[in-house]
Formats: sequence, C-alpha cells, structure tokens
Amino acid sequence: MALPVSMEALLQSDLLEDVAYRDDGLCVVGIFGKSNMKPGLLKESLINTLADKHIFSLFDGAEDGGTADSHIQAFYNQENRVLYLLLSSFCDSRQLLRACQSLTCSTGHSDAHEFWKGLDRKHCLHLLYMFSVCHVLLLVHPNQTFDVTYDRLFRALDALRQKVLPLIRAAIKECPVSKEWKVNCRPCPPRLLFVFQMNGTLKVSANGPESGGNPDKPKKHSPRRRLQHALEDQIYRIFRKSRVLTNQSSNCLFTVPANQAFVYVIPAADEDPVGTLLGQLRSNCILGDQDSTPVVSGPRRYQQMRRSARQSSCSGDSLSMPMSGQLVDCSLKEFLWQHVELVLTKKGFDDSVGRNPQPSHFELPTYSKWIQVASRLYQVLICNTDEELADLSTKVQSQLKVLEGFLDADTKFSENRCQKALPLAHSAYQSNLPHNYTTTVHKNQLAQALRVYSQHARGVAFQRYAMQLHEDCYKFWSNGHQLCEERSLTDQHCVHKFHLLPQPGEKPDMDCNPPILNHNSRGRSTSSCNCGRKQAPREDPFDIQAANYDFYQMIEEKCCAKLERIEFPVFQPSTPDPAPACNQAPRLPSEASGSADAEKLKEPSTAQSHTPGDTSLSLALSLGQSTDSLGPYGDGEGAETQVQQKRPSLVDRQPSTVEYLPGMMHSGCPKGLLPKFSSWSLVKLGPAKLYNCHTGLEQPGFLPGSSFLLPWDLVIRSRSEDNTGLTEPLNGGTSSWPAPNKTVGKRGSTGGLGRSRRRDDMTRVFVGFEYEDSRGRRFISSGPDKIVKVMGPGGAKDPATRVLNTDMPLYIPSPSQGRGLKPHFAQLTRLFIVVPDAPLEITLNPQIQPGPPPCPIFHPEKTDIMLPPDGLWVLRFPYSYATDRGPCYPPKENQPLNNYKVLRGILRATSANSAPQ
Repeated sequence: MALPVSMEALLQSDLLEDVAYRDDGLCVVGIFGKSNMKPGLLKESLINTLADKHIFSLFDGAEDGGTADSHIQAFYNQENRVLYLLLSSFCDSRQLLRACQSLTCSTGHSDAHEFWKGLDRKHCLHLLYMFSVCHVLLLVHPNQTFDVTYDRLFRALDALRQKVLPLIRAAIKECPVSKEWKVNCRPCPPRLLFVFQMNGTLKVSANGPESGGNPDKPKKHSPRRRLQHALEDQIYRIFRKSRVLTNQSSNCLFTVPANQAFVYVIPAADEDPVGTLLGQLRSNCILGDQDSTPVVSGPRRYQQMRRSARQSSCSGDSLSMPMSGQLVDCSLKEFLWQHVELVLTKKGFDDSVGRNPQPSHFELPTYSKWIQVASRLYQVLICNTDEELADLSTKVQSQLKVLEGFLDADTKFSENRCQKALPLAHSAYQSNLPHNYTTTVHKNQLAQALRVYSQHARGVAFQRYAMQLHEDCYKFWSNGHQLCEERSLTDQHCVHKFHLLPQPGEKPDMDCNPPILNHNSRGRSTSSCNCGRKQAPREDPFDIQAANYDFYQMIEEKCCAKLERIEFPVFQPSTPDPAPACNQAPRLPSEASGSADAEKLKEPSTAQSHTPGDTSLSLALSLGQSTDSLGPYGDGEGAETQVQQKRPSLVDRQPSTVEYLPGMMHSGCPKGLLPKFSSWSLVKLGPAKLYNCHTGLEQPGFLPGSSFLLPWDLVIRSRSEDNTGLTEPLNGGTSSWPAPNKTVGKRGSTGGLGRSRRRDDMTRVFVGFEYEDSRGRRFISSGPDKIVKVMGPGGAKDPATRVLNTDMPLYIPSPSQGRGLKPHFAQLTRLFIVVPDAPLEITLNPQIQPGPPPCPIFHPEKTDIMLPPDGLWVLRFPYSYATDRGPCYPPKENQPLNNYKVLRGILRATSANSAPQ
C-alpha cells in the first residue's frame, strides 16, 4: 500500500499480502490529537517521518472528502508489519474551519450547540474504535503543555466502553480470535504515548548546557529530556488522581509504561533550514556508507538500524555527543519503536503495578484476523450499513447519553444554572396571587417570572427550561387555581374556579372535576318589574335571556301578569330542533329600508331566484315559505300594477320558523329572523286618570320629588271663527256647535273676548324617562343632565319637549353615590307615557345605541307602535344589550357617556287635522 486510504476502503478491499508476511503478526498504531494553524500538519508529518516516505500530502486536504466529520485514514507498512491509523476530527484546524463554514448566520445558538455536540459524539465513537483495535496510540499535541481536558474525555470514553462492552462482545463472538480478546473486546490494553511539539519561544539547544545554570556542574539530561520527564510525572499524577489509570491495567481504557518513556517532545524547527538539510544529508550519507550488512525486516531490521545509529553517533557525528557527558536524545522513530518492538516480539505490555500485579492479556493477530474484527466493530460503532449488526448499532447510539455529563460542560453548567433559577421564577409567579385568577393575571405573573428567570439563567438550556417554566406555571394555574373566564353582562368575572355549566335538568355538583355550577359574580342589584310597581333583588346575569326575560317573567307573576300589554313578535318554531342563524352578513342601516327592497322585488329575476349567497334573506324565505302570492290576476298593465301593490316588502314577510336570531333585534340583523324571546315590554297600568300630576307616580324606589312626569301639550285641532260651523265636534258626536254670539259656558265661550279669531283645542300628554341604579334608586329625568325635582304641589313645570327633541343618555351618574371611589351609574329602564282620551295618535319608536360606533341601533321586534288612547303605558327597556357577537358592556369610569344614548324621535304625535308633532 503506497498511499493512505480511508478506513472503509481498507476494510472492504481484499489486500493480497506477500507470502513472506502473511503469517506474521501485525502491530496497529493509532494517531489522534489536535493541531494548530501552522501550514504543516503535525500528525501527517509524523507518519511520514516514521515510515521514511512521503505518504501524506501536508498541504492538500482533498483526500479527506472535504467534510467536517471525523474520519480515519489508514496506511499499511507491510515490511515493518505496522498499520498506521490516523484520526482526523474537528480538533484539527482544517476540519474546524470546514465546520465553521458549514454554519450560517441564521443558525441559532441552540442549533449551533447541537451541531458541535454531534461532532463531539462522532469523535468519541471514533476514539473508542481506535482504543478497541490498536496496540499503541499516539496522542499528538501542538505545544508542550498537557491539555487537562483529555482527562475528562478519557473518563467519558471509559464510561462509554463499559456501557457498550456487552454489545461489542456480541458483535465479535464469531470472529477467529482468542477468548481473551472476545471477553475484553481488544487485543490488549493499548499503550498511550504522548507527542508534544515544542514552542519556538522555548527553543533550546538539543544537547547544550542549560542557560542560567552553573557550567561547572553539567546536567546529565538535556533540557528537552527533563521537560519530557516533567510531563510524564504530571500526566501520570493527573490520571492516577482521576482513576483513569489504576493498578490493574486490564481494567483501564489504556496504560502507560512504568519503566519506559511515554512522552516525546519534538524540538522546535531550526531557523537555518539550509544547515538543517545539510546535517540530515550528512547523517544519511554516513549511514549509507556503513550499512554493508544484508537487508532484513521486522524487529531484527529495527535492532540493526538502532545499532548502526548508535555507532554513527559515537564515531562519525561528534556534535551529537557533547563533552559534558549528557545522554543522547533519541529520535521519534526510536521512541516509538521501543514500544512497537514489544508488540512484534509478542512480549506484550506488562503495565500493571501494585503489590499483586495481574498480567494483562495480549494477542498479536495476523492481518486477516484483525480485518475481520475491525470490520465488525466499525459497523457497530461508526458505520451502520450492515443489516445483521443494525440492532447492535442502534443500541450503541442509545448509550451515548453517558457522554453528555463528561463532555458537554457548557450544557451541564447551563442546566445547573437554569435549575437554580427555576425556584426563583416560581416564587415570582406565585407572589401576591389570589386563590383563583384569570388568564390576564396568569400572563402578567408569567411575564414577571420570565423576567426573574432571564436575570439568572444562562447558556444553551435557557430555552428548554423557559418552556418548562411555562408548563409548570400553567399546571399550577390549571390545577384548581383557574378562575372562570366568563364575564357577566355588566362586565364582571365569575368568582367560581373553572367549571362546567349544568345541562337542562341537571343539578349543580361541586364534587365533580371540574365542578358543575352556574355562573356567579357575587354581584347583586335591585330592579323593578315591567310596570315598576314591585322591586326585587336579582343576580348579576350572564346571558341575555336571564337579563332581559327570565327575571321579569319571575317577578311578573307577583305583580303585572294580568295587565293589558302589547306583545312583541317572537320566534315560533315549526320544527322540534330549531337552530340559530349563523354566518349572517351584517347589513347597513341604509340597506334595511323597505323601499329599496320593494324596488328590488319589482324585478322578476330577483323575485324568482334566491341565490344561496344572499345572506340577507332567511332560510324560510329561501325555502319559499312566504305568505304572499300573485293570485289569479289578469294580463295587462293594470293587473301588473295591482300585483306590485299587493306584494309586501321584506319587512312585512312572514319570519322564519326554522332558524331564530341568536341575539337581540338591531339594525344590523338580517331580515326575516326573530329572537326566541323579547327583551322589551310594553304594558298598560290603567287609564290615563290613574296618573295624578300633583302626586306623581306612586311606586317604590323613587327619590323624593323625582316621580313626576313631564307635561307635553299638543294641539289636536285648530280652526277659525269663519268655519266653525263646518267642522266636526271634538268628542266625535252628532251635535253641532252653537250659533255665533251665543254663550255656551266658560270653556265654550267664543264671543266678547276679542283676543283672537283662532281657537286651538289643546290636550296634554305626560312623558317620563325613568332611570334606575343598581341599588333600586329611581328618578325621572327632565333633560340630559337634569333630574326632576318637585318640592311643592302643582307637578313638574319643565315641558317634555326638551327630552323628546334631544338624544337622551342611556347612562347617567346616579345622584346618590356610595362611599366607594367607583362611581355608580343609573340606567334608563322605563318610559312612562300618559295618553289622554282624545283624537290623538301617539306612535312609539324607541331606538337605542348602547355604545360608541360602530355599535348597531337596537329596537323592538315591532317598530312604530301605535298607543291606544286613554292609558298609562310603560315601556320597559332591556337590562342589557347584546348581538350574536357578544354583549355591549356598560361604560367604564373613563369612557364618555354621550356614546350611550336613546335617539331622539322616540314619540310622535298626530292629530286628525294637523301635521305630526
């Protein structure tokens, strides 16, 4: 083999050995270590020196494949029966540069750390392989200082070897080697030698006197040899302290000789390269002249070469033996060959020490036997390509976790640091926490815990333990500390921990996990019934039905169940399981006008084709459940006009009976849908005379002097004296007015006054906007910022035109504030209307905007309600407002109240002969 090959190529090739060497033993020498950034590669140059051939190119790295992974190259010197294995890894400058080039700027810190850990694991597996197949190992280091990180590396390799020893035994049990090899999984405990390269700053003469010493007392050893002895003592002491070396060599990862040198220091290069070359040429010429003996091979050739070298050093080269009597320093080849000679002569290594040293096993295999063992070990430890050994290789990979504690010091430090920071972060999370709390509190406390954690945690384990902190805090929160996230319609949280709502007919159960409970915010308020004559406490509602319907239905049974009322239309199902309408596109208020829809219905194509994409139509309309029909009309223009007049608008169509409106009725609702219940109430307390303007409303909860309705004077008929006889009587009877200039009484007198020729017939309507706060305090408002306050008889003096011609606020500050800092708001809850017994039409059309734009406009299920005459009517507004997207919460402390309002025009009065007022 003239050139080095990769380990895979060596194991797969069928090398034909010479017949003269086929039965001879084979010594395997492994070389590993580190290199610096100098141009010349140290490990490759050593093999060139040992083999006396230019085998490895020192400046071309194309033969290693150009990757950063560890790999082994082999060179077989068949004449000397030595196989050299050279391990290249990221410890070499060339491989390290390639590894750095493979990392990009986008590679994260954690990913980069995993990349280096992967290279480190591969390096350890290659080293374990070399410690399992080699007799002698050379550790090469680019300076003269021992790297103590090798101590941790060798302890990690020893622990890994003990873990995978049963797997290696199973792999080589069929190989033709001795029983001791199969049991110990190696031919012998390998001997580890150290080769250091002296730094240029410490360069001294090879055999010269020590500088600074006494020249009269020459030293026996040169400075380089004394450095070698010092390094040997230091290395042996370190390995013995860490128990890498023990008394019994068979149990150690490697051995060092007790009576032989195991450290060699390569002297620094001479600054005179020409003189160095001449000296080497002179020594080679002297060896060539004196070498007249026949050429032999093996150990005898080395002994003959060693004798000739000694003779030349004693006779020919007088400079190598100084006059001071120092011992001659041996060369690198002599340093290594004294150990190789023990292998080739089958003497083996006897490196056990102590009182009862146990002899270690030793075997010198032939090349063919060694190839069989090395090939199976290579498949198990490094290259997993053999299906037969795939299971063993997988098990070996699973044992690599034992390396992390020894090699990954950064991760170990980071984990210890992060583990110490976790309790501090947990304490920061749990500080000042209530027993149950919401998601917002959880996120705030978690952010505080992460800040504390980031102040103390460091290293590559930061992200992993930060995720653990997230999980720990979430488990703590969800394990009995999670507050129910549901908010009431008044924007208050449920006070219960996380729970489930009871199904219809199911009773609450606290013992379940999670418990089955109804929502409760512990908020209680006092509200009046539909008519306002009875008050009762109520729980803080969590759904719109409980707020606007259930409470009033419950209290109505005790008060106003028998009162006359105007019913609002609600959903009437035609199927046993109706469904709420979904995916309804909101419509603008301008699109809700009936005239525009009527114009669309005039087109035959629109009337006959209802596409599925038209979300403004209900399911009932799309199924053809409309009650209008064309009927048997004749042809012609007149018939077509009559048909168009008969066709109702979309507002007048029959609502859907298979799907209902999930929220309340508002301006953005699709047409043709009704809610399952009405959030409004319109009841009649009695006739108009039931209200006494001198005493006001006699109902509980009103503040003193604030229960008086506001008068609204309306002109019901206007006429002059010239046409008095042509008009109808006010009361609608058949009697006519008296003749001119006749007195009919005080109220009917028309002559003699001379003040005006017109006589207006007036009537009085009473209106009152009632506000109620959470404590049941009620009052009537005479303006957006004014409360009715009547101290004496006579009733309210302020006219109702102010409250009717302006936008009234939906919420105003309560006049009776509590002791707390939080202000109390009173909400518009009722509208009292006293309709007199007169030819007057009062139309009710309430429109509420319970929030800032784009909040929709809420209105009852029936608009433009005509109030019958002679009655005291009470319109009860909804307690809460909600759409299918969620509730409209009451205003906060810092929110302007003018965004929550009742639009003007809630009442409209019309007489027989006058315009609307």
